[in-house]
Amino acid sequence: MIKYNFDKIVDRSGTGALKLDVLKKRYGRSDLLPLWVADMDFETPEFIVDAISKRLEHHIFGYTVEPEDYWPTVIDWIESHHQWNINEDWITYIPGIVKGIGMAVNVFTQKDEKVIIQPPVYHPFRLTPIGNGREVVFNPLKRNEDGTYEMDFDNLTEVADDKCRMLILSNPHNPGGIVWSKETLVRLADFCYDHNILVLSDEIHCDMAIYGNKHIPFASVSDKAAHCSITFGAPTKTFNLAGIVSSYAIIPDDKIRAQYFGWLRANELNEPTLFAPIATIAAFRYGEEWRKQMLEYVEGNIDYVIEYCAKNIPQIKPLRPQASFLLWLDCRDLNLNHEQLNDLFINKANLALNDGEMFGKGGEGYMRLNVGCPRALLNEAMDRLKTAIAK
Repeated sequence: MIKYNFDKIVDRSGTGALKLDVLKKRYGRSDLLPLWVADMDFETPEFIVDAISKRLEHHIFGYTVEPEDYWPTVIDWIESHHQWNINEDWITYIPGIVKGIGMAVNVFTQKDEKVIIQPPVYHPFRLTPIGNGREVVFNPLKRNEDGTYEMDFDNLTEVADDKCRMLILSNPHNPGGIVWSKETLVRLADFCYDHNILVLSDEIHCDMAIYGNKHIPFASVSDKAAHCSITFGAPTKTFNLAGIVSSYAIIPDDKIRAQYFGWLRANELNEPTLFAPIATIAAFRYGEEWRKQMLEYVEGNIDYVIEYCAKNIPQIKPLRPQASFLLWLDCRDLNLNHEQLNDLFINKANLALNDGEMFGKGGEGYMRLNVGCPRALLNEAMDRLKTAIAK
């Protein structure tokens, strides 16, 4: 068995890496340790690089068709990892999950209709509908005493009027790292189906459940869920492939599928780029051992940050995630306002994180930390933060 090295520090400068090249523009300075945007600093595994390199040996990159084993490979992965049996005609390529959400907003809602989101949540869930001229309705998550979250169905009943046509679900949840229970998903499906609300379930972190937790696909929990939803997925978070757009949409319902897939076909947005199927097939065919070792390393990083804070920075309380490499830091005991908190991390500790207010209501006083990196970088970041707070 190959032992993969996640301690290797890779210099990403000069590669057009978003997390480095926009630091000056977004944070006001370029000398920060970047632990913000949700890609990892682990090398994409060799079996994916080898598959792409093999194709590069042929020096014509013209129009191509989908490989015959493209969707069967994806379907087998979903069945083996999430026990969800899907038909091949339910699935299609899309050019990115946020783009897929934007397309769905335009296909399924009118300008005077509304989209529900559950903050604190991934900020494009708010920005994409607003950017397309739709009103966003907030159904904030309830924070429990132990720092965990649950859905607020009483509030959902209050805010969901007859103009609400869509709800965007983060499953697993970003930034909270929540793996939603089947009971919660069934209840949400019942509500949305009965109120004619289409659920867009972003499940891009589905293959990164950790600490023994189990991801449950929304559309798999009930017949109602299957007939009121679109599921978005991709191998990109798990295998660090964000630059190779390889997302897909899954729609069990015939009517919803015909409407969405028809719009995609009409605009040729369902045709994958050359390397998307190649990378996806390699990831899902050969990637299980790499995935397991990566998740074990991520768990170690999370444990490290939680223990470090408890010992050295008790004012910061990380929420242990059930999925993903994103760690939600409760910094409220520092008693700093939004500007002061950002100044602490950026100008005092020289760190670039995502500030909690970006994720909407309930994110105030929080920061999101990406721990998908070699532990030496994480150790440096925590030492910087400890020193900054001590001063």
